[in-house]
Amino acid sequence: MNHFQYKNGVLYCEDLPVSEIAAEVGTPFYLYSKATLVRHFKAFDSSFEDIDHLTCFAVKSCSNIGILSLFAGLGGGADIVSGGELYRALQAGIDPKRIIYSGVGKRADELHYGLKAGILLFNVESEQELYRLNEVAAELGVKAPVSFRVNPDVDPKTHAYISTGLAKNKFGIPIVEAAELYEQAAGMENIKVLGVSCHIGSQLTLISPFIEALRKIKDFVKRLEEKGIGIQYIDLGGGVGIIYDDEEPPHPQEYAKDIKAELADLEATLIFEPGRVIVGNAGIMVTEVQYTKSNRGGEKEKHFVVVDAGMNDLTRPSLYDAYHGVQPVVEKSGGRKIVDIVGPICETGDFIAKDREFPEVSQGDLLAVMSAGAYGFTMASNYNSRPRVAEVMVSGKEFAVIRERETVESLIQGESIPEFTGES
Repeated sequence: MNHFQYKNGVLYCEDLPVSEIAAEVGTPFYLYSKATLVRHFKAFDSSFEDIDHLTCFAVKSCSNIGILSLFAGLGGGADIVSGGELYRALQAGIDPKRIIYSGVGKRADELHYGLKAGILLFNVESEQELYRLNEVAAELGVKAPVSFRVNPDVDPKTHAYISTGLAKNKFGIPIVEAAELYEQAAGMENIKVLGVSCHIGSQLTLISPFIEALRKIKDFVKRLEEKGIGIQYIDLGGGVGIIYDDEEPPHPQEYAKDIKAELADLEATLIFEPGRVIVGNAGIMVTEVQYTKSNRGGEKEKHFVVVDAGMNDLTRPSLYDAYHGVQPVVEKSGGRKIVDIVGPICETGDFIAKDREFPEVSQGDLLAVMSAGAYGFTMASNYNSRPRVAEVMVSGKEFAVIRERETVESLIQGESIPEFTGES
């Protein structure tokens, strides 16, 4: 459930008409419902309340510190993949002992930052990373808390670009090689082995791939214990899908029930990295119709709705051919036609929806792009020198701008025109 509903033909976010917010902040903008964020976080976290666990929100999915701070207040941690995300998490008030650091390409300065901050775990993804982490920890005179991201070679049945658990993916260490690396790590002076990590992909709508991966991880943990390597944490990643169109993802309680049944005989704290399942349907993007046009002369007439949000603002349709529902902010009666909803970017790939049956709209109408809370703003760019949009949060009858719209002046911040003195 989310708190974006029509009332008397007008789309509301909680108790505020979306059109009133648009009139004050302008378009395009991202709009989040605080009530939905809280509801979704609690729905996931409470599903595991009867066991030792830690819910580490995947910062990459939605990184605004206003949202991270909200989850921190609910007892949440953070799954980070960069030094910048670590900075955001700390600024948002997340306890370092609730932060885990994933990612295949951690630089030495980022490892240093994580060690100095005192985070809970580094999810190491290669042998070279392990040796680098040991060296950085030695320089600081500390032991680095480590788990290894083990790749179980399980097909998550999702989009190829967000599949992460197959042998052909860049992530993690093959499960057939990982035991040897654990033994190496256990003998290192500045490494403390604490856990095992596994993440097979994103937007999964079936529980069976999770269970298949979990069984492999469980057997692996038992083999480690036989070698005298105890495991305190098992990180099961994230990846539970949401409804964009007609998907039927598992409810967190259903997911939790199967996970707990499978791990009943293991004594370890479980770590989860939910992202999309919490924020995906808690946010929308609001955009304004600039023009409508029809192109004739081909096999059939083509109709376009041109809006002021482009692929730089919401990348998923262009990058993944992803579906997002689109709704008029004020309900329309009358005719409908097949249209492409496109943006102003100078690319044919700049679209929000293709061949979509849609009500007839006019210049100035507002549209809501649904299910945009995850991987929306965080993947935005300044392509075509477009300032990134504002982010807004609603709580009941109030709203707050949690990120101001960028200005054209901010686009060239840090740039300079060089003045060379020598001959070229």
